[in-house]
Amino acid sequence: MFTSSAVNFVKVKFKHVFSILFVGAFLTGCGINNIPTYEENARAKWSQVLNQYQRRAELIPNLVETVKGFAAQEKDVLISVVEARAKASSVKLPDDILTNPEAFKQFQANQSGLTGALSRLLVTVERYPDLKSNQNFLALQSQLEGTENRVTVARRDYIEAVRLYNTELKTIPGRWWHSLMYSTSLPMQSFTVEEEKMEVPEVKFN
Repeated sequence: MFTSSAVNFVKVKFKHVFSILFVGAFLTGCGINNIPTYEENARAKWSQVLNQYQRRAELIPNLVETVKGFAAQEKDVLISVVEARAKASSVKLPDDILTNPEAFKQFQANQSGLTGALSRLLVTVERYPDLKSNQNFLALQSQLEGTENRVTVARRDYIEAVRLYNTELKTIPGRWWHSLMYSTSLPMQSFTVEEEKMEVPEVKFN
């Protein structure tokens, strides 16, 4: 038989555990985990953006060499693509790029510069029918088109993830949790409207 003191002890322990569970559920329902969750999601989406930009950069050397074989006289256009690629992909990104406005702005400008250089190159290709029908070029054209589409999707996914995260930092109750527990979590930078409105290089010639 349990003594009355033992029964009371069990009751106290049960109430204590129940209180902990209740408080935990309450805090979870109030969004205590939203900030780190949204932050990790935004960083994951950023990784996809970088992956797709890297994929694009890796296609460019073969594209340039193929075009050079048919249109070596387009030296200025080819050089501009090579230089833009180097500027966009060879610079080491700072660790704080997502919260550093100047670094993010420079990254965006470099990628936009490469987009523009590719556009000029592919417009130039219109003047060379033999190049447009070359199988190697057609394969590169298809890969570039797919990559540009993936860049657009990855960038838009990132923009949405950052919007959710930054909104959480500014609105209640996220603003309270930010002040109490996540003060080191800073707003993230996003691509500008102008970047989103830029047309991707036209790579279809059929």
